[in-house]
Amino acid sequence: MKKSFILFSTVVATLLSAQTIQSITYKNLSRISEKIANETIDLKIGNEFNAHNINKSLQSFYNFNYFNDIQVYNNNGALEFVFTEKPSIANIEVKGYKTSKNDLDSLYFNMGITKGSMYTKDRVLRAKKSLLLSLEREGYINSVVEVETINLNKDAISLIFNVNKGDEILIQKINYFGANYLDQDDFNEVTANKEKEMISWWFGQNTGELKLNQVSYESRRINDLYYQHGFLDATVEDPFMTIDFASNEAILNFNIKENEQYFTNDIIIYADASIIDVNTLYEELQLEKDDVFNINKLRKDIKYIKTEFANLGYAFVNVKYDLQKDSKNHKVNIVFNVIPGEKVYINDVIISGNTRTLDRVIRRNIFLAPKDLYNLTDLKDSKNRLGRSGFFENIEIKEQRVSSNKINLLVEVKEAATGNLVLGGGYGSYDGLMFNASVNDKNIFGSGINIGFSLDVSKRKKDFTISLKNPSINDSKYNGEVSAYTKKSEYKNKKYDLNTNTTGFGIGIGRNYFRNVYAGVRYKFENIDEKYSNNTTTKTDNKYVISSVTPYVSYNTTDDYYVPREGMIAGLSYEIAGLGGDAKFHKLHAYFKYFYGFNDLLDYDMIVKYKAKVKVLFDKGKITEGQSFYLGGPGSLRGYESYSFSPEYLGVDILKKSFTNTVELSFPLIPSAKMRWGLFYDYGMIGDNTFNQLKRSGAGALVEWISPVGPLQFIFSKPIDAEETDKTSNFEFSLGTSF
Repeated sequence: MKKSFILFSTVVATLLSAQTIQSITYKNLSRISEKIANETIDLKIGNEFNAHNINKSLQSFYNFNYFNDIQVYNNNGALEFVFTEKPSIANIEVKGYKTSKNDLDSLYFNMGITKGSMYTKDRVLRAKKSLLLSLEREGYINSVVEVETINLNKDAISLIFNVNKGDEILIQKINYFGANYLDQDDFNEVTANKEKEMISWWFGQNTGELKLNQVSYESRRINDLYYQHGFLDATVEDPFMTIDFASNEAILNFNIKENEQYFTNDIIIYADASIIDVNTLYEELQLEKDDVFNINKLRKDIKYIKTEFANLGYAFVNVKYDLQKDSKNHKVNIVFNVIPGEKVYINDVIISGNTRTLDRVIRRNIFLAPKDLYNLTDLKDSKNRLGRSGFFENIEIKEQRVSSNKINLLVEVKEAATGNLVLGGGYGSYDGLMFNASVNDKNIFGSGINIGFSLDVSKRKKDFTISLKNPSINDSKYNGEVSAYTKKSEYKNKKYDLNTNTTGFGIGIGRNYFRNVYAGVRYKFENIDEKYSNNTTTKTDNKYVISSVTPYVSYNTTDDYYVPREGMIAGLSYEIAGLGGDAKFHKLHAYFKYFYGFNDLLDYDMIVKYKAKVKVLFDKGKITEGQSFYLGGPGSLRGYESYSFSPEYLGVDILKKSFTNTVELSFPLIPSAKMRWGLFYDYGMIGDNTFNQLKRSGAGALVEWISPVGPLQFIFSKPIDAEETDKTSNFEFSLGTSF
């Protein structure tokens, strides 16, 4: 078709060669601008019609690969180009393979095809071949992909890739010939391809699925594992694989020569003594003399040395190393050569992505400013602090080199939803039917100020709270908070019902003393009315006032508000009641949380979490019953009903000592939906005069979702050491609280 229209156009131009071009117009042209079109053709108004130039112009247009057809018309010197453009791909669907959005986005990228791109047969063929290659790399052989094309209109089509997965290859056996020091369990820790295990369908067992795209990397992974154990002369040949296509089973063979194990000998660091005292670096090195050499420790030492120099402004420091092997004695000297380069200063801090949050709110959380000396720790702490704010879904701080001694910091943020209007309800194991309504924004008008109104109504309680918190008053190191509330609660036991009405307010002021340390004081005033019914005891109605002051100190180095993957949180508060009120007591509350993510080590987003809480109540004249501690429920001990371990359960008036701790493993479930799942173990103690008057533990699994209304947890738990009289719970949910 292309050649026939060129010929046709040439004949037309020849017949009209005596005419001159009066005008040039383009019809149905959207892929390129008219300016580009005029620059493409070798024709101008006033020129005579020329067959060669028309033919050349048509060829230039076809070279864009945007058009299925081009026609040229002449109307008494008015030259008109009429284009038939290739259709766009309006929709892409892959059936039978990959379901999550992240997987599909990555798949489309590898296929080289996206919505809005131009449809060509060659493009679709390349996409099909890429899809088949992806299936093959994942271990599926003889797969079939059929492409269905649906014409939506003359300008748009829809593509459907129908995938029929072929047979999946399973690794029946992996042989590590020559391996003596390490065994298969060691190799399984680093390799992607693993031998099929018994009961392979069970959680944690290896299914043996062949990952063909990973086979070429396995030798290097095994070699690196040997380097971690000091075998610097170890060699691992590329694997040899045999496949039985009758059974779809494979055997993978590795040939390994371990040779001798090396031990660390002398460690020498060559660096400019005017910058840093080298002797101070040796004390913190992971590698130590006479220990088995470990390549991972070497990498950590390089990172440590770089950080120490980068913290002094040497952003472009280069740490080279040399391994000097003594093959006879199987020892290795490590020589570090530090090339610091020039000191680097911050030229500018450029913020982008914040459509709502004010620049100053972001800047006050960044510990580097223009003209400051570069510091790597400051950079990392800045990113973590922004993450802890909860204002952003994603934060990137990039370094843009301006000159040999200046860089720009490019702070790129993706804002999270910080304000919400919530109307909801549900059912809790303790509170029964629940209704909640709240208006909350922890970053109102992008100012960083948190304001909230909340109403919680259930079978056993009615709470209304209004609060305002400013984490940085006038962008200073001071923070403030104020709240007012009214609460009604009902507590039932075998002897009596207790209805409590509380109205109160609180006010607090604090200061950021060190980078991650806050300290301050809060004042609380509460008017409490306790009424007893069904009274078979000597208890009488009470009305009293609590006036207390609480100094506190807190420490936080975590990297994210909702899902921390590193860092710790610790705090201590000491409430002193009796400043003009009726109640007189002191209350100590200490807590500790630790988070560690394994993404860097395992390339898998598993997180280990640990937390512990200690609470102690001291009698200074009058402890009201409402101050008693309780145990049980999502906030303290899962597997048991909320507040199930009460003073009544232990036969005392007030429980004054409590200790709880939790270990939790968290795994990704649906990352795009911010959903995770986890396993947990809780252990708690509570008592009157001792911590261990009662001890219980529970374990289970949970699903957590960072929903638009806040953190939501579905908890499936089982008590471990429950007694017959315990109130246990196998399912609970929690809204608004996280680990």
